[in-house]
Amino acid sequence: MSYDTDLQLFIDGVWKSGEGRDAHTVINPANGGGIAEVPYATRADLDEALAAADRAFPEWRSTDVEKRGAILHKAASLLRERADHIAATLTQEQGKVLNEARLEVLGSAQLFDWYAEDIKRDYGRTLVRPAGQLSRVIRQPVGPVATFSPWNFPIYLLAKKVAAALAAGCTVISRPPHDTPGVATELFRALADAGIPKGVAQLVHGDADLISTTLIGSKEIRKVSFTGSTNVGKHLMRLAADSMTRITMELGGHAPVLIFDDCDLEKTLDMVVPQKFRNAGQVCVSPTRFYVQESIYDAFLRGFAERTAEVKIGNGLEADTKMGPLANERRPEAVGALIADAEAKGARVLAGGSKGEGGFFFQPTLLADVPNTANIMNEEPFGPVAVTKSFSTFDEVIEQANRLPFGLAAFAFTENGRRANLIGDLIESGMVGINTFAISVADAPFGGVKDSGFGSEGGKEGLESYQVVKAIHQA
Repeated sequence: MSYDTDLQLFIDGVWKSGEGRDAHTVINPANGGGIAEVPYATRADLDEALAAADRAFPEWRSTDVEKRGAILHKAASLLRERADHIAATLTQEQGKVLNEARLEVLGSAQLFDWYAEDIKRDYGRTLVRPAGQLSRVIRQPVGPVATFSPWNFPIYLLAKKVAAALAAGCTVISRPPHDTPGVATELFRALADAGIPKGVAQLVHGDADLISTTLIGSKEIRKVSFTGSTNVGKHLMRLAADSMTRITMELGGHAPVLIFDDCDLEKTLDMVVPQKFRNAGQVCVSPTRFYVQESIYDAFLRGFAERTAEVKIGNGLEADTKMGPLANERRPEAVGALIADAEAKGARVLAGGSKGEGGFFFQPTLLADVPNTANIMNEEPFGPVAVTKSFSTFDEVIEQANRLPFGLAAFAFTENGRRANLIGDLIESGMVGINTFAISVADAPFGGVKDSGFGSEGGKEGLESYQVVKAIHQA
């Protein structure tokens, strides 16, 4: 299957190719070979994008929500029509298996459909006042928006930002990662073909530092939405402080998974193992720190190791592949170093533990008895590694789950209703899944606490993040 996406910038309604611009080689992580060249935006391109977004904003914010919604619905329909092509592009750029890639494209289409309808239910409120007086509260679009999205879910996380911002009436300038420019290009091609007006949506590939400093430091951009690492998020927050630009930050995690002895163990294992190795563990909410009640710890390890050994790794385009490569050449080295450190500090490797052959592959890995002193217990591995440790009491495992400065997602498996309620209350996390991993859905907020960021994407809260509140009092 060949890579045939035409990589371009999209600025003020015009597609722009190389034309003397610098370029970056896009790598297929399954074999380490180059598959395309993506043009990098110049400073002049960014100035043009800013001017276009600023010029188009007044008209777009005034566009009737039915018309806005129709464009978003059409974009969703085009994404579905082109899902097979976009999924193949995603797999070749990022490595995930083709079925996962296709589901990601379909999930992105669902986001556009959901926000196309949700904006029609965006009501204000009227306050109680004496006769002849009126006080009302309304929400209005914040203005031109800059979005920065990562490579692990390159179309879904971009769609989550762009769909909500456009629905709210904001104009958008998006910078996707240079690892996965094709799926971003296809998303914006769907918007263009759906009839998005000139200047409302721009796509700029290129140097992260140039683009972030130019956009965030401009007078035009009034909101920044970023998904990525905690360190980069803090850097962008400092840039935003100088211009008083609003921000939403969805940053790193290190999700704890609490396995209690009253769970259905076989059913739980059948759920947790595929989730751990989904997208080769390169998921910000990936279940990672498994705390297992001591009475079922050994059985859990046996079942997990058996299932892990059955996970076939390979090129994501091949039908029998269950896990593809890591996304870039840095990841196998980083994951391997974390495993070596854990072993040196007493952890046991029960499955995997080393690189695969060719490309950027790493074996699905299970570590047992991992001490808190191991780096992997404190740093998000962002790879196909499950780390496990036993516990005895409820209070002990809650303390361990909340030990880190991250708080994006947490999971628990138990059949005890009261325990489930307590877990929901006591876990310090923006999202908690109890007997489920289905926490990233269009109609629910997605976001974290502590070093995992603040603000939400998805749901009503995602729309509100692109709006400002205004109180109007009339006597």
